[in-house]
Amino acid sequence: MKIIGFNFTKISIEKKEKQEGKLEVKQNINIEDIIKDKINISDEDVLKVTFGFNVDYSPNFANLELKGVILLIPGKEDSKKILKEWKDKKMEGNFKIQLFNFIIHKCNLKALTLEDELGLPLHVPMPRLNPEKE
Repeated sequence: MKIIGFNFTKISIEKKEKQEGKLEVKQNINIEDIIKDKINISDEDVLKVTFGFNVDYSPNFANLELKGVILLIPGKEDSKKILKEWKDKKMEGNFKIQLFNFIIHKCNLKALTLEDELGLPLHVPMPRLNPEKE
């Protein structure tokens, strides 16, 4: 699978005035659609994947929403298989893992930057150094 394009189509983050109660952070990825597409730079079939990535800070403290499009060339046979499975809103294991890992990588980078700018707790723990115990 070759990823040939990636764009965000929506970036939204909102922080409420005050945090109340115990803070819970949940993230979610949603594949909204997978369709066959054509582009000028390749004769091969291209799949256009639209997705949503959300980070919810509850109870009602903040919300981050990213939406985007990925263009990829999976290969002719893989393309047919992916589109056939998608008719039932299913995805094959290896394709799904590669796709989700790519989305997580791109979206986590953008989300961490936005969370830092708004002073929100990071949804992914950062590595920390600890002093050695004597």
